[in-house]
Amino acid sequence: MAATSAASSISIGSTVPRPTSASLRQSRAQFVNLNYSLPTFTALRSSSLLSGPDSSSFTTSLRTSVTKSQKTDTKPYGLNINASYKVAVLGAAGGIGQPLSLLIKMSPLVSTLHLYDIANVKGVAADLSHCNTPSQVRDFTGPAELADCLKDVNVVVIPAGVPRKPGMTRDDLFNINAGIVKSLVEAVADNCPNAFIHIISNPVNSTVPIAAEVLRKKGVYDPKKLFGVTTLDVVRANTFVAQKKNLKLIDVDVPVIGGHAGITILPLLSKTKPSVSFTDEEIEKLTVRIQNAGTEVVDAKAGAGSATLSMAYAAARFVESSLRALDGDGDVYECSFVDSTLTDLPFFASRIKLGRNGVEAVIESDLQGLTEYEQKALEALKPELKASIEKGVAFANKPAN
Repeated sequence: MAATSAASSISIGSTVPRPTSASLRQSRAQFVNLNYSLPTFTALRSSSLLSGPDSSSFTTSLRTSVTKSQKTDTKPYGLNINASYKVAVLGAAGGIGQPLSLLIKMSPLVSTLHLYDIANVKGVAADLSHCNTPSQVRDFTGPAELADCLKDVNVVVIPAGVPRKPGMTRDDLFNINAGIVKSLVEAVADNCPNAFIHIISNPVNSTVPIAAEVLRKKGVYDPKKLFGVTTLDVVRANTFVAQKKNLKLIDVDVPVIGGHAGITILPLLSKTKPSVSFTDEEIEKLTVRIQNAGTEVVDAKAGAGSATLSMAYAAARFVESSLRALDGDGDVYECSFVDSTLTDLPFFASRIKLGRNGVEAVIESDLQGLTEYEQKALEALKPELKASIEKGVAFANKPAN
């Protein structure tokens, strides 16, 4: 499958400045504070609880969003609320959907949070509605209410589907989750075609191409607004490298390229910031651990679930980055699996710059100057990633029974 002509409108490489250290720090260290206390509505006011470089990185992005809206005049929650974005979570009652919805509820940029699922979502919405944050929560149950859920939404997040179980690969999930994503994206195309679409449902290497084909058939495909959420790979890479090298986690940034399953996940350890050296053995072990980190959690939970909490955290980070971009922040960078011309594959995960219209640029420089190990790994992942993409495209174009 050739890359679409629409992708050529996305700026590539040298036309875009390399992300500044400050912007990378801000984007990767989402939702953590640095000697900062959040306003009352987050219920996280104590700087003594949050300050310091080892704090959770979730709050830095909230800090960025909150600071923009914070005023001296006294209003509810201590803010001049400028929340103006509607976010819909499709699959909100699931293992990822519930913690993800809670984290999105914390954002000062969200005015309305729509929660959709086929069952059990009313209780989730009622629970979240008690949190004293600005956004209003509404629940929607079943296909009959899906259109109302999606009306005028700015960001749609799709974690719907079945979770991985011990012994399962992401491809084992395909037959169930592919159909779920297809039907949900059809509804998105009909009701909010201009929204940012965040695909979490695995296998992302296939579900993103499915979504693209659905949108293309509906005549509303904008490659700049469709994202496979691979942020968890970056979060894991940053965490594991910081632990291995005894670095301050807030300072660590490891770009992760390729796809979102097994060997298609390629952390570029040679491009770690701050610059750090690795032995060949360390590179091999870290790479394999990052690639298999999902299985590590599945096995540890022993049949009780998959990586739901860390995935929710990473997805919330990407949502907040998208909201900041929509709100006019011109310095937002993340890694994501997107329609791309960086390689000969039609979709590829790499660092991107986000703007009001979605992907403003794909950062080509991350693929330049790779080590021999990384270059070989890049070539090795391409056949598997290509097959996954083609599998998704074939599913989307399969004649209806």
